[in-house]
Amino acid sequence: MLLVLLNALPFDARMWDGLRPRFADAYSPTLYGLGSSVREWADAILEECGGRQLLVVGTSVGACCALEIARAAPEQVRGVIMVSAKASVRRDPRARDDAIQVLHQEGIAVAWDRYWAPLFGGDTEPEVVAAARLLALEQDVDDLITGVRAFYDRRDHSEFLATWRGRLLVVSGAEDRTPTPVVAATSVVSAEAEQMIVENAGHYVPLEQPEALCRAVEDQLRMVGA
Repeated sequence: MLLVLLNALPFDARMWDGLRPRFADAYSPTLYGLGSSVREWADAILEECGGRQLLVVGTSVGACCALEIARAAPEQVRGVIMVSAKASVRRDPRARDDAIQVLHQEGIAVAWDRYWAPLFGGDTEPEVVAAARLLALEQDVDDLITGVRAFYDRRDHSEFLATWRGRLLVVSGAEDRTPTPVVAATSVVSAEAEQMIVENAGHYVPLEQPEALCRAVEDQLRMVGA
């Protein structure tokens, strides 16, 4: 069983460093360089993984990619842990274009303050937020624009989840607003799906509460037979 970890905007694979001591053999690519869409990212990851059985963990846009991987290879993906995301999609081209314009014209620091910093929980340690900001500022702005486009143009996976037989764990920070835990729960649509709410966390559970997510991953690995 191969564990796959997929990053959120505006970070790269280093956002999983809090989990790496427990999952040293996990595959954690940085998504932006794999193509221009979530579907292209999923295809590239499946090619890299070969025919191995997978447990795929993704946060935000990474969770959307995890669902895309499961949809492309439903028998190969034994489980998905979808963090801070939902299967349904509400098209918002204006929000997409506004974010791209801010990144292009004003830069990552302004985009961070406007879009991403407010997504942390109110009790998150300031040091965690500061380290996350530094990681975001190290990204290439064109990569983040690719990520924004991919996120807003992703497919809706609601119907797929209603029929998929793999395990699904929907992880929500109790203070997440995009989506809220109530909205994220709409993705729990089968007998093999459940939701876990993480206290003292907002949108970025792997950064805010890595230990809680580690335990969830370990539990899911046991359940899928790793």
